[in-house]
Amino acid sequence: MAVENGVWTMYGMDWDDPYRIRSYRELINWINEIGFLPLFKNEIDGFSAEEHTSNRYWWTGNKEQDPWEWREIIARSGEVAYGKFFHKKAGFISKEWFPYFANYRRDGYDFDARWEDGLTNMRCKKIMDEFENQKEWMSHELKKQAGFYKGGEKNFSGIITELQMQTYLVIRDFRQKRNKKGAEYGMAVSVYMTPEELWGYDLVTSAYKETPEASMARIYRHVQEHYTDATEKQIRTLMK
Repeated sequence: MAVENGVWTMYGMDWDDPYRIRSYRELINWINEIGFLPLFKNEIDGFSAEEHTSNRYWWTGNKEQDPWEWREIIARSGEVAYGKFFHKKAGFISKEWFPYFANYRRDGYDFDARWEDGLTNMRCKKIMDEFENQKEWMSHELKKQAGFYKGGEKNFSGIITELQMQTYLVIRDFRQKRNKKGAEYGMAVSVYMTPEELWGYDLVTSAYKETPEASMARIYRHVQEHYTDATEKQIRTLMK
């Protein structure tokens, strides 16, 4: 996805291309095969869901054909992780590869240990503390509950993105808000959950046995094996 001459342009495969991904199930299968995948086109050619789907149905609301809708279905499935994992932009990580991202991005720290060692800030802690009392939070409710409101804490969006990049949170679902009568309204908003709640602590931390540097190298090698033209700078930019 890019802005060309002031117009948003989506990249993708021809409708009749036999290699085009045609359903959310095919996309899940490919994520599991390749290990992890950004949602949108980036500096590494071909390394995105966008470039392997058609550009015909993006943002149409067609659940059968729209990859933007697929991301909601995939997040809801819990089969792979969805969130802002790639240079603060959205993408997917398989259950097999998530532990290596967690070890690398967390530098071997659970969140509580990171806080105790003074490696995170109070705004992050206020958000993460809410998941001790409730396993999932809709974004607007979490924002209010954690004290991000007028006169309170600032930059909720930035802190949430940071926590996803560090793999402490994933997007588990998308749901509409409800009014006082219980009726749904408006656009669906993100629902956040810890990956430990989604897949269990043992799986998420299973790569802690190796150094964060080893996990980082493993991830970099994996990208280079699939995308041989990718430079170290391109990979580093996407993964930081």
